[in-house]
Amino acid sequence: MKRNRTSSAAYSPRIQRNWDWRAAGNFIGGGAGSGLIISATLMSPSGFDALPFVFLGLILVAAGLFCVWLEIGRPWRALNVLKHFSTSWMSREAWVAPLLFFLGILTLLFEPLLVWLVALLAAAFLYSQSRILRADKGIPAWRHPRAGHLVVLTGLTEGCGLLVLLLPLFDQLQWVVWGVFLLLLAGRAVAWRVYREGLAQAKVPQASQKRLAGIDREFLLVGHVLPALLLAMALIVPEAAMLAGLLGMLAGAWMKYNLITRAAFTQGFTLQHAPVRGQPAPQSRPALN
Repeated sequence: MKRNRTSSAAYSPRIQRNWDWRAAGNFIGGGAGSGLIISATLMSPSGFDALPFVFLGLILVAAGLFCVWLEIGRPWRALNVLKHFSTSWMSREAWVAPLLFFLGILTLLFEPLLVWLVALLAAAFLYSQSRILRADKGIPAWRHPRAGHLVVLTGLTEGCGLLVLLLPLFDQLQWVVWGVFLLLLAGRAVAWRVYREGLAQAKVPQASQKRLAGIDREFLLVGHVLPALLLAMALIVPEAAMLAGLLGMLAGAWMKYNLITRAAFTQGFTLQHAPVRGQPAPQSRPALN
């Protein structure tokens, strides 16, 4: 019996070890940076200069990509990722990144009107990140279609949160940005709940669901309810909006860190009966976890 239990345990879901905090850093920096570029560009017609925020967004995207570069055992082999544009979303992200930086530099130095093309490339970068997770079929918590929606909404919310945080430093208080941030917080909260319900319906490994359930309360309260209350308070004390933006951004980064490093269990499967020499096999079939 001991032998059977050991054999069965060998096929149980296990946490993946290929992607660590450095991979999470790419999704955090890339998501927040691209979200900031998109938010600043779309909100700029309300009356502020988007270029400083575009510059910061490019730095965050670069920091995220640098984390990935650190993760690779032989960093210069990273160039091989460019070879698979037609089949790999990671390759598409790698192709979008240099275009984003090139056009972003042109925008900052020469032609501000190009900022709208930069925002379009930032959106393509964020979308590519969401599809990278979905393409990893070995991790049920990543491959679920709703994971992609959550990653996109989280990136936009993080970026808008950063915009809310930074605008007062430029002596610009934009109520319209606060309103958009509030809508994004509501959208991310709904996407999170729908995503977790989808994982339960798909019967992903319980270990993944437990890890995500472990951050559910704090993520919703600190990352959504409290920022919403602070935005309401900002109508009287405008500085409260800065804390709202900071909490909304940090909560998204914390959620993505947990999704990438702590909830990423493989599918696994359990055997109702481990084969033993000299004993007949039962009629039942192996059951998927």
